[in-house]
Amino acid sequence: MSNSRNDMRMVRHARVRKTVTGIETRPRLAVFRSLKHISAQIIDDTSGKTLCSASSLEKELKTGGNIEGAKKVGLELAKRAKAAKIESVVFDRGGYQYHGRVASLAAGAREGGLSF
Repeated sequence: MSNSRNDMRMVRHARVRKTVTGIETRPRLAVFRSLKHISAQIIDDTSGKTLCSASSLEKELKTGGNIEGAKKVGLELAKRAKAAKIESVVFDRGGYQYHGRVASLAAGAREGGLSF
């Protein structure tokens, strides 16, 4: 295995996923961060289904993947989760450092009413 940045992130993500699983009562909030955008999904791992998602690629959230855009994605995801009757989630940072855009998305989701 090479030691590229993304390969090492995948190793960290696999290590986190050993312990972090989403169940029906408390699904998993998974974050993906690219160079330009950020997206998040709420996933029930027992059934393997995505319950709701939000991304900075969407037309109404077309702010880019910066810190302000990540916070808006978190707020929108929390609003969609409330509509799907989801109040509590398990946060999966996806192997990324809990810093910057990832932390901003988490803060926006908490501000929107999700608890984790």
